[in-house]
Amino acid sequence: MAQKTPRAGEASAAAWDLREIRKLIDLLVEREIGEFEMEKDGLRIRIKRGEAPSLGVSTAPAASSPVFAPPAPPAGPAAAAPSRAGASEGAEAVEGLHIVKSPIVGTFYASAAPNAPPFVKLGDVVQVGQVLCIIEAMKLMNEIESDVAGEVVRIYVENGQPVEYGQSLFAIKPSHKKP
Repeated sequence: MAQKTPRAGEASAAAWDLREIRKLIDLLVEREIGEFEMEKDGLRIRIKRGEAPSLGVSTAPAASSPVFAPPAPPAGPAAAAPSRAGASEGAEAVEGLHIVKSPIVGTFYASAAPNAPPFVKLGDVVQVGQVLCIIEAMKLMNEIESDVAGEVVRIYVENGQPVEYGQSLFAIKPSHKKP
């Protein structure tokens, strides 16, 4: 792919709407398509689902071809956590907690700037549409908003941590007030 000037790259990135990417991912999951690649307005997107690559293969996406994939099991000391996390999410569903999940793959940021206070903290009461965090994907900052009013009772990710599509970000205890 030929190199583009920064202005051309910015115009291409604007051509991809977050909703379009979400719809594309949902369609691929629904149809059980394992791998998909597409180019639109000079921006290429590659989505690969399924088994993890074998050892010796780079899993880092190239700058011109970001990879969107479903959550992969963590490696290292955190590898034992999934069974506990899955069990706790099931318990939270029984407790009536609303789980806010990542709509995209990217990097989680709790605040708008490194020295700024976080958008929300444990115990904060949030409203529908209130910004909870930012996820950076493809050099675009995507504000993740609350889709329920209530109290933040758990934050699953730390600032600067990479997140996967569908990964739990926050647990919110919904308020039962009717607007």
